Order: sequence, then C-alpha cells, then structure tokens
Amino acid sequence: MQINVFTRHGSMAEATRQKITEKMEKLGRLLDKISRIDITVDMEKEDVSTVDVLVATDYKKDFSATYSSDNLFGAVDQVLEKVSAQIRKFKEKMTEH
Repeated sequence: MQINVFTRHGSMAEATRQKITEKMEKLGRLLDKISRIDITVDMEKEDVSTVDVLVATDYKKDFSATYSSDNLFGAVDQVLEKVSAQIRKFKEKMTEH
C-alpha cells in the first residue's frame, strides 16, 4: 500500500506528514486490497485546513472524503472516519452477496 501526502498552497513539516501517514495506515486493517492512498492538504485559507483523501483499491470502487477544520489533525481524524465508514459499508455489501 502506497501512501502519498500532498500539500496545496503551503508547506508541511516532515513530522506532520509522518503522523498523517501513520493515521492512514490504519485503513489497511479494514480492507486488504488497498493499492494507494492519496491525501491532499489544502492550506489556502490561514485558519482552515481542508483534507481530501482518495483511497484506490483493486476493486472497481474507490473511496474518497473531504473535511475542513481549523485543526489539521481534527480534519484528518474526521476524514479518516468518513472513509472508514465507506469501507465498512462496502464490505457489508460484499459479504451479503
């Protein structure tokens, strides 16, 4: 699983990138066929960070979520929850068929 962290309209410390990567690695426990996770942090506004996540899988379905917050790690946690819920719902549909 490849995890990429991109920034738009600003820069981010390497330690912050590492923390975001560690949080996103938890998605690998939910679904084993994840090929790539792309995280884009948009810092266009000074006090608000927007986090976009795209989870590419070997299935035909990809998962994505967006969240904006004044707290970067709060936004990362919220977007992680959104994507986790999408993956859980997808897995339930797969096991029901």
